[in-house]
Amino acid sequence: MKRGRTRTLRDKFSILEQIFGYKAFRGGQEEIIDAILSGQDALAIMPTGAGKSICYQVPALLLDGITLVVSPLISLMKDQVGSLGQAGVRAAYINSSLTASQVDRVLEELRYGTYRLCYVAPERLLNSRFLETVFKLDIALVAVDEAHCVSQWGQDFRPSYLEISRFIEALPERPVVAAFTATATQQVRRDMEALLELRDPLGVTTGFDRENLYFEVQRPHGRMDAAVRFVEERRGKSGIVYCLTRKDVEQVEERLVKAGIPATRYHAGLSDEERRRNQEAFQADECPVMVATNAFGMGIDKSNVTYVLHVGMPKNLESYYQEAGRAGRDGAPAECVLLYAEKDIALNTFLIQRDSEEQEGMDADLLELLVAQDRARLSSMVGYCKTTTCLRRHILSYFDEPRATDCGNCANCKQTFAEVDITVEAQKILSCVKRMDERFGKVLVSEVLKGKETGKPVEFGLHRLSTYGVLRDLTGKRILELIDALVAMDYLYVTETDIQRGVYPVVKLGPKARAVLFDGATVLMRVSETASAEPKKRGRKKRAEIEEMALANDDLFEKLRGLRTELARAQGVPPYVIFHDATLVEMSEVMPETEADFLEISGVGQRKFERYGAEFLAVIRGHLG
Repeated sequence: MKRGRTRTLRDKFSILEQIFGYKAFRGGQEEIIDAILSGQDALAIMPTGAGKSICYQVPALLLDGITLVVSPLISLMKDQVGSLGQAGVRAAYINSSLTASQVDRVLEELRYGTYRLCYVAPERLLNSRFLETVFKLDIALVAVDEAHCVSQWGQDFRPSYLEISRFIEALPERPVVAAFTATATQQVRRDMEALLELRDPLGVTTGFDRENLYFEVQRPHGRMDAAVRFVEERRGKSGIVYCLTRKDVEQVEERLVKAGIPATRYHAGLSDEERRRNQEAFQADECPVMVATNAFGMGIDKSNVTYVLHVGMPKNLESYYQEAGRAGRDGAPAECVLLYAEKDIALNTFLIQRDSEEQEGMDADLLELLVAQDRARLSSMVGYCKTTTCLRRHILSYFDEPRATDCGNCANCKQTFAEVDITVEAQKILSCVKRMDERFGKVLVSEVLKGKETGKPVEFGLHRLSTYGVLRDLTGKRILELIDALVAMDYLYVTETDIQRGVYPVVKLGPKARAVLFDGATVLMRVSETASAEPKKRGRKKRAEIEEMALANDDLFEKLRGLRTELARAQGVPPYVIFHDATLVEMSEVMPETEADFLEISGVGQRKFERYGAEFLAVIRGHLG
C-alpha cells in the first residue's frame, strides 16, 4: 500500500521559501516532490548542482514520520546536516566518523523523534543496533543518494548498496523509496530500478547539460607548468586541480604554495586527520585551491568553485563529468579544463588492469565483461580529448542526450576550423594497418609509415611491406595526429589485445575504412585555424565575463563576504553553509535595506533572516552611507 501521509499545516511552497529561501522550484523538483508526497517511488537523474537534495528534504518536512537518506559520502552528510541546522531543521547522521557513544546518542534522539532526517551510510543499514531502533520508528521515506553505486556497470560500484533492498524489505512497513544520481547510462538506470526494487517509480531525467560550464581540452608540452600558470592567472578564485597520481598532487601543490597561492592537498596517502584538516581549510576558503586525486570531492557542496582543472585524463566520462561538475554549483559561469597527454591512455589502461586483478571472488566471465566495459569507456574518454567537434555535444551524446546544435560555450565551438582533404594520407594509413594484419599499436604503425630504419619495424620484418616509408615526408607527430583523426571519424578504431597478461592497444580498420580503400570516398579532417596565442586571450576574456557577471559591486561583495567569514569562523562551519556566493552577489546587486527586500534574495529564508538579517543589512546600509 502506498503511503502519502502529509501534514496539512504547511505546503511545499512555504517550506521552499521559508526554510530554504527559494522562490520557485527548479526543473523536475516539484514533479519529484509531488510523486513522493503521493506515495509513489521515484528515480531521478539530475546533474550536479540541479538541487537533488531539495527533492527529499522538502517531503521530509511534510511527511509524517522520519526520512532516512542513504549516502556513502561522509562530507555530504556533514554539510547537509550543517546546512539544515542553519535553516532550523533538526537532522543527524550515522557513519564511521562517529564514535560508538555518539552513534548511541543519535539513535536515542531518533527514538524520541528529535530529527526529521537522518543520513546513514549503507554499511550501517543492517547493523543490529541500528535495526533495533528503526524497527520502532515510522519511516516515511528512504532516499538513496548516489544511487548509481548499486550497479556493477557504474563507475562507483559499492557492494554495500546491494543491501539497501534487503533493509527496506525488512522494515515493518515499506516506505516510499526515491533514488537519485547525477550521471547514469541506460544500463545503470535499469539496474537502479531493479536492484533497489523500486515499485512503478516516477522517472525524471532533467538533463545532463550544465550550461554555465565552459569546457576545454589542452595538450600543453609541460603540463605541470601549464597547471601552475592556469591557477596563477585565477589567483583569488576557488578551484579544484585533479591529478592522476599522488606524486603529481604533491608536485603541483608544492609549486603553487611556492608561488604564493594558498593551496592544499588531498589523496589516499595522507592520514585521516590531515585529509580532514585540508578539506575543512578548502571549504572555509582558508585554502581556496584544492589539489587532489579522484579520492576527493564526492559530496562536496562548495558553491563558489569557479574552475576544475584536470592535469591528466580520467578513466571515463562519468568520472570526468562528475568531477568537472563540482565547478559552478551556484549557477555562475565556471571553467572545466583538461590538460591531456598521450601517456594518459597507457596509465589508465594499466589502472583498469590492476583494479581487475585486485578483485577477489568475482565470477571470471563477469569480470571480463566489466574490464571490457572499462576499456570501452576509456575509449570514449579519449574520444572527448581528441574530438574537434563540440565538447558538450560529445558529453551529452555519451549520456544518451543528443544535442541538435553546438553549444557555443566550449573551446572547440570558439575555435575556427577548416576542412582539409587527407584522402591520400588516409588511404596510405588504412592500407598500412591492413597489411600489418591489424595486430599492432598506432606508434608502430606510424614508425612503419615513417620508414624508421631501426627497432621493431625491422625486428618484425615490417620494413618489407609495400607501405613501409610511404609517409616519410611527414613528421612522426603528424602521422599520429592523422591516425587519431581517423579513429575519431570511425575509419579506424583501437581495441586491446591481452598478450600473456599484458594489455596492448591495437589499431584496426573501422566501419568506414572500406569506402576509402575500395570505393574512392573522400576523407576530410577538421583543423583548427586558431593561433596558439588565442586560447590564452579567450581565457582572459572568459574570466573577465565571469568576473563582470559575478561581482557587480565588488566592494560591497567583499564586505558581505568578510562578515560571512567572521560568522562562519565563530560557529565553526564552512562559509557557504551560511549563504552561498550567489546569494551574496545578489545582495550586492540589489542592496536590500528592509526585511521584506532582504527576504526576496534567493537563498534567504525566514530562519536565516532571523539569525543573520540584521548584521548583513547593517553592512549594506553602511555601504550606502
